[in-house]
Amino acid sequence: MTHNSENGVRHITRPEDNIFTDLGFDDAQAAALQQESDREIALLIGMKKQVMAEIASWIKTENLKQVNAAQILQVTRPRVSDVVNQKTEKFTLDALISMASLIGKTCKLVIK
Repeated sequence: MTHNSENGVRHITRPEDNIFTDLGFDDAQAAALQQESDREIALLIGMKKQVMAEIASWIKTENLKQVNAAQILQVTRPRVSDVVNQKTEKFTLDALISMASLIGKTCKLVIK
C-alpha cells in the first residue's frame, strides 16, 4: 500500500502482511524470516509476562494497594495496573526487571 506524503510516496505494510516480502525477500525466505521474528517476539512476551506475574504475586502476597505498590516500584498507579493486567506492549523488559529489583527479586538470563 502506498500513500502520498509531503516527502513523496512512502510504503506502508499492513499488520497482516509480511514485512520481509515488502523488503524484497522471496516468498520462502520471507516466510522463514517472519516465522523466526514471530518466535522471538513470543519469547520476549513470555519473559515480560513472567516478570509481571512475579510483581503481581508480590503485590498480592504483601497485601498492597496499587497506589502503595506504585510508590515502592517508583511508577504511577496506572502503570502498576498495567503490570497486574499483563499489558506487555506498554513495557520494555529492562523496565520490568528494574521494578522486580526494587522488590528484591533477581532475574537470571540464560542463553543456550
